[in-house]
Amino acid sequence: MPRGTDRQADPAAATASLAAEAALLEGRLRLLREAIDTVDARIDAVSEALRHLHHSVARPADGQKHPGETDGTRLDHSRTDRL
Repeated sequence: MPRGTDRQADPAAATASLAAEAALLEGRLRLLREAIDTVDARIDAVSEALRHLHHSVARPADGQKHPGETDGTRLDHSRTDRL
C-alpha cells in the first residue's frame, strides 16, 4: 500500500499523534509566554531604574547645575567634547 493510504487507514493513530503534537505545542507556547513575561518584567525594571537614575542626576542635591549643563537637564556636549 502507498504511504498516503496507511495514514488514512488508521484514523485513531492519526488522532493520537495530532493530540500528542498539540500537547507539545501548547507546552512550548506556555514556556514562550512565560519567557516573554519575564523579559517584559525585566524591561519594566530597567526602565524604572533608568527613570530614577535620570531624575537623580537631573539636578544636584544643592540645586545647582551640573558642570556643562545648559538650561535643560541635558549636558552641553560641546563643552565636554563628547557627542
